[in-house]
Amino acid sequence: MVYLLYGEETYLLENYVKKIKKNFKELKVGINFIKIDSNNVTELISDIDTPAFGYDKKLIIARDTNLFKKDGRKKVQQNQELVDKISKYIEENNNVINECVDLVFIEQEVNKNSLYSTIEKIGEIKNFEELKLPQIITNIKTICNSYKVNVDDATLKYFIECCGTNMQELINEVRKLIEYAGENGTIKKQDIDLLCIRKIDSVIFDLTDSLGKKNTKEALNVLNNLLYSKEPIQKILITLYNHFKKLYIVKLSERFNKNLAESLGLKPNQMFLTSKYKMQANYFKENELRSIIEELINLDSNYKIGKIDLNIGLESILCRYCS
Repeated sequence: MVYLLYGEETYLLENYVKKIKKNFKELKVGINFIKIDSNNVTELISDIDTPAFGYDKKLIIARDTNLFKKDGRKKVQQNQELVDKISKYIEENNNVINECVDLVFIEQEVNKNSLYSTIEKIGEIKNFEELKLPQIITNIKTICNSYKVNVDDATLKYFIECCGTNMQELINEVRKLIEYAGENGTIKKQDIDLLCIRKIDSVIFDLTDSLGKKNTKEALNVLNNLLYSKEPIQKILITLYNHFKKLYIVKLSERFNKNLAESLGLKPNQMFLTSKYKMQANYFKENELRSIIEELINLDSNYKIGKIDLNIGLESILCRYCS
């Protein structure tokens, strides 16, 4: 069987790979378990042809091969020749492959090409998209319940707002909360604030709240905490710019009666952010948001030519709009 697995939800994807592996009683690397990547992908056909000595079937996992990726102009012809060669081989030897090999392609993202079409025709393609908010809450609650730890939906929603929507990252964070709460304990909002690594986007919401409420001390405190946690100052600037750009889009969407979620380009599992963006946009007038965006752009330009330090420039902008 030939599989193509891809998508942003790596937790679900890897669980699917584990199910495929369970079909094999024993996996011996180099014999009935072959690992392929971009460095040795040219050996794929040879590995399929080589018998799994002592075993009825072999598992080949081809991860991040770049076979489904658009390459630069110099590499595109060479890569396309390899893609077409592998595609033709798989299609012509489909019966033999199904009998002797489970071939699993794992990619972060894919572009449709001849190999994609072949797998679509004779194999299985699965796109593991990030789960929607209710599904994430259900899954995390199930994990907590299995350890006899209590948590309510409101706390889990706050947890997701702080830590993002990727299941694997959420599981890594909730494990700390489960250990901290203990059996028959309850996960609380303050536990999340104490223990979890928050996404920078979540922290920028806090910074913008302080900015909107004209709380200079707290806005600078949030900025300094980001710097203390080793977030690159350039990343903070870019994230802050993108955040204020979204708040500006909220204002424009409201003025022109546009669909807010579509205007912001939110994914299905990010719909809960619409109310947060709308609430924060109310702190500012449309011309204020435009002015902040322009100042952030000017700060970036002046930093690149050595006119100003980024940290000082950001602090100046925050203080100016808190005054």
